[in-house]
Amino acid sequence: MKHAFLGAALAAALAVPAFAQDYTIIAPANPGGGWDGTARAMQEVLQAEGIAPSVEVVNVPGAGGTVGLAQFVADSAGDPTKLIVGGYVMVGAILTNAAPVTLKDVTPIARLTGDTEAIVVPAASEIQTLGELVEKMKADPGSVSWAGGSAGGTDHILVGLLAKVAGVDPTKINYVAFSGGGEAMAAILGNQVTAGVSSVGEFQEQVKAGTMRLLAVSSAERLEGIDAPTIKESGFDVVVENWRMVAAAPGLSDEQVAKISGDIEKLNASAGWTKMLADKGWTNTYLAGDAFAAQLDADIAATEAVLRDIGLVK
Repeated sequence: MKHAFLGAALAAALAVPAFAQDYTIIAPANPGGGWDGTARAMQEVLQAEGIAPSVEVVNVPGAGGTVGLAQFVADSAGDPTKLIVGGYVMVGAILTNAAPVTLKDVTPIARLTGDTEAIVVPAASEIQTLGELVEKMKADPGSVSWAGGSAGGTDHILVGLLAKVAGVDPTKINYVAFSGGGEAMAAILGNQVTAGVSSVGEFQEQVKAGTMRLLAVSSAERLEGIDAPTIKESGFDVVVENWRMVAAAPGLSDEQVAKISGDIEKLNASAGWTKMLADKGWTNTYLAGDAFAAQLDADIAATEAVLRDIGLVK
């Protein structure tokens, strides 16, 4: 009887799913932007799908994510319950700010999503097309103010590349950097700037509501369900895609990294995440492990070349 009891107990123990751990996700920006949205989308799905019992999101804004990144590395070393979201914007901000803490100081887990950029103007603007906006910029670069994310990020890179292709000195553009998408949105809706740049998803509701006019998108091809030409189609050879990732703390064991990677893989494979991406208008660009680490290195090198080309990095 004793052996039978032990056997049954062992079988029951083996049937219990792997330990589910809580997480704290650092969103290194103010509420309302893409990183905050990504972190809160992860929070919702990780909990709803039963992957993590409890997930907290903490906002640490500043300098294109480099403030949050530095705090994360300093405070979370060796802690497998701490994650940070980041992406293309952070790559540029690290280079632009010559930040002492970089993505080499964290443990990359996976690229999660891709975002097409959009160029908009307030609905009250007299500007009807991207061509008209560029002509205004060519006549007087400083007279056209652009609201976007942090200096050196995807939005800034897009405006710099557009200026360069149009024959305007990229160092002369009047780019107004905001640390959160909510602040940039308010500036555009309040007619405080000429134009705005962010992901298509962030402007979607305002465009539908008629408070913003979508001039162009940064994809290589037109987007299904989006009534706007590409920048390339508008006569300017520029294609840019933003992407977002999740990373873990430095100083983790192989087992801890494997556990986190497994949870993020479950997140990516879940029905809840698939629905979330569709609702947000995000593209699934999931890439994990060594393949993601190699792609990250390549993206950092390519971004540095672009930033030097448009004068944002010396």
